[in-house]
Amino acid sequence: MLGKIATRSEWLAARTALLDAEKEFTRRRDALSAKRRAMPWVKIDTDYVFDTPTGQMTLADLFAGRSQLVVYHFMFAPNAEWGCKSCAFWADHFDGEIPHLKARDTSFVAISRAPVGKLQRQAKRLGWKFPWVSSGGTTFNYDFAVSFERPSDPDTVYNYVKTPVPHPDMPGFSVFIRGTDGAIYHTYSTFSRGIDLNNGAYNVLDMTPKGRDEGARIMHWVRFHDEYEQT
Repeated sequence: MLGKIATRSEWLAARTALLDAEKEFTRRRDALSAKRRAMPWVKIDTDYVFDTPTGQMTLADLFAGRSQLVVYHFMFAPNAEWGCKSCAFWADHFDGEIPHLKARDTSFVAISRAPVGKLQRQAKRLGWKFPWVSSGGTTFNYDFAVSFERPSDPDTVYNYVKTPVPHPDMPGFSVFIRGTDGAIYHTYSTFSRGIDLNNGAYNVLDMTPKGRDEGARIMHWVRFHDEYEQT
């Protein structure tokens, strides 16, 4: 691979032009974030109870005394031996974020349908410390459109459109808030490419000449981080 070769002054002119586009993108992103924060709230009326390493917890318990809760929907079906490798790529970023989220009154948890013992085994293998609980005994994953009884059905709804999906579980983020009335509300969910914001490695690669270098085979190269050849 060899890119376009330029003098330093030519490079600076190109970089300055790109900076204008980047600043416009930042302004548009800030405006989009404001619209996201202004989304209406939907009250949660279901009493979800999750299995955790320390016993059963309600959705309210997962807030851990804070007013906001961010959930990552980690793809891990009950009959699978290991969770999704692509979700693991995202999960490798979570532990470093959590202290900063807590400082802004926000708790974080990953939720999967697999039994909590399987979740603990994978967390131990990969060195993860973030909270990870099982929704296997609830309708939580189905209610938030990340698990499907018939994933190949063309009427399946994922990412707000009817589309067959390749797996019975799919990834996403959902956000909840505890209102001043004490109730819990759902404020936001995002799926598919919407979860890219939380992948630091992808965002770093986006700054490089080769970028993600995936072509049409998105994430075909991803492994559990202990499976990469050490160099």
